[in-house]
Amino acid sequence: MEVLSYSMKWLELTLRWGHVLFAILWVGNSFLFNYLDNKLNKKISSKDVDGEGYLMHSGYYYKLSRLKISPPKNYLRSLTIFKWQSYLTFITGILLLGVIYYYNSGILMVDKKVLEILPSTAIIFSIFSLIISWLVYDFLCKSNLIKNNVLFVLTIFILLILLSYGFNQVYGAKFAFLSVGLVIGTNMFGNVFTVIIPNQTNIINSSKRNKKFDQTLSLAAKQRSIHNNYSTFLVLFIMLSGHYSFIVYHKYNWLILGAIAVISVLARHYFNLRGRNIHRLYILITSIVLLILLAVLILIFKN
Repeated sequence: MEVLSYSMKWLELTLRWGHVLFAILWVGNSFLFNYLDNKLNKKISSKDVDGEGYLMHSGYYYKLSRLKISPPKNYLRSLTIFKWQSYLTFITGILLLGVIYYYNSGILMVDKKVLEILPSTAIIFSIFSLIISWLVYDFLCKSNLIKNNVLFVLTIFILLILLSYGFNQVYGAKFAFLSVGLVIGTNMFGNVFTVIIPNQTNIINSSKRNKKFDQTLSLAAKQRSIHNNYSTFLVLFIMLSGHYSFIVYHKYNWLILGAIAVISVLARHYFNLRGRNIHRLYILITSIVLLILLAVLILIFKN
């Protein structure tokens, strides 16, 4: 029994370590490529090149070109596709969910002061929440709503608030808080697995057959990539939620999470604009002021 318990501790340690490591790699890729897309010089006259720029790292200059056409076939065979960071972040996250929370669902998920449900019911509800949330989000992305950025973001925000509140009516505070992060992280993985990578694969296959690739595939993949980019700050905040119980166990934690979502998206938007040489310092200042205001409100409306 001691050997099993000791082995489970090492399994948990390894999964946590891997989950954080792969998440860092995934977020780093997201930030880098979105930054490059914003920063590259698009004011160039070329039928082959869409944007150009230069980077400096470790004493070397790197020339970057975003192409309108496919690279030579010998490069296609050794093309680097960033997907395993996302896949492994999701896989380790799901394994952690099973090893820690589902395995101890009666203790870590069920709170009889909130709702008396069987541990198996809590697990089933959690699984279905991930599946249904992805289906709803994917449907919205494929609907005409996506053409209106303001309306789309507002709809997603309202659904986030409702989801956060709903989880707090079913689970204990800690798992309810974490469940929102699980939904967002699953949607981010879904974007990579079902849209970004398949679209990239179709583009590569077209290039190998010397066919002109469908630009709509690139646009759809980029759109989902941007969604992931704006989600990163909030997901990271939720990943670290075990370190600030005064928020997680607050009676209005679902509203606090909504406020953090607004603050994190504003901060991410500022840096994305800055990458395009659009300086809107008031956006960053607004996010900081809102964070301070949130801290004051939490102090006033203590449990």
